[in-house]
Order: sequence, then structure tokens, then C-alpha cells
Amino acid sequence: MHLLFVCTGNTCRSPLAAAIARHMIAERAIPDLTVGSAGTSAWADAPASDGALLVALEHGLELGNHLSRPLARDLVHSAQVILTMGPHHLERADALGGTGRSWLLTDYAYGTPRPVSDPFGGDLDVYRATYVELEDAIGAVLDRIVGERSRSAR
Repeated sequence: MHLLFVCTGNTCRSPLAAAIARHMIAERAIPDLTVGSAGTSAWADAPASDGALLVALEHGLELGNHLSRPLARDLVHSAQVILTMGPHHLERADALGGTGRSWLLTDYAYGTPRPVSDPFGGDLDVYRATYVELEDAIGAVLDRIVGERSRSAR
């Protein structure tokens, strides 16, 4: 299964989400689960924002090699689950063929559809708060995926 995290510029929320998910997947030893990220208005090959880089480093995660990529039809089609940060990201993923596989991250995690805070332009504390928000939601997402796999294996 491939998860795709989507935000606007693919320099803050979605790369942080992907890094957090990769770390949790490795910690939990969840097999056959890969992760990517993209942005609905991303420029190709932009680095992660300074705030995202610093907050990732504070948590032992590496975003130094991240290069942004625009959300495109091929990325949408390659993902089984598309998790977006806001409603406009969800609309774009659906428009590119993701209908039925796309959710707001918080809706998929908790059943409560609300946007994830955008730290862009904020200070480091804003990025830290977004990190915590992402970490909690991604933990719930992975719990859901593992639970669904367990039920379908019975």
C-alpha cells in the first residue's frame, strides 16, 4: 500500500507528514507500506522549508534531501490512500482521479474532517505545533491501517 500526503507547496506539512510516517512505519515494523508527498501548487525540486527542516531534526528525522513535487495524475493513481491537509487539496486530488481514495488527514485518522494547521511563514513554535498535530494524526492513521489489515486477514 502506498500513502500519499498532499499539501500546497510540498515544503512544510506533507514532507513532514511523510517523514513522520516513514519513521513510525519503521518503528512499528509495518510491512508493505510506502509513503510519498506532493503539493497542489508546488514548484518542482524546491527544498523543505527551514522550519520543517529544523523541527524534523529536533525529532531525529531528516528532510535535507527532500525535493518538492507537484501533485499530478500519475502520483494520484499510484497511491492507494491519499491524505490531504485541507479541503482544497482534497478537491484537487479527487479531480485528478483520487475519488474514493482521498481524505482529509484528520477525517481518515479520527472521523473528524478539519484542516491541518499550515505553519508556512510562522515561527518555529508554529512548526512545532503542526508537527505534534501531524504526529498524532499519523499515529491514528497507522493504527487504522493495521487494524483494517488485521480484520481482513481473519
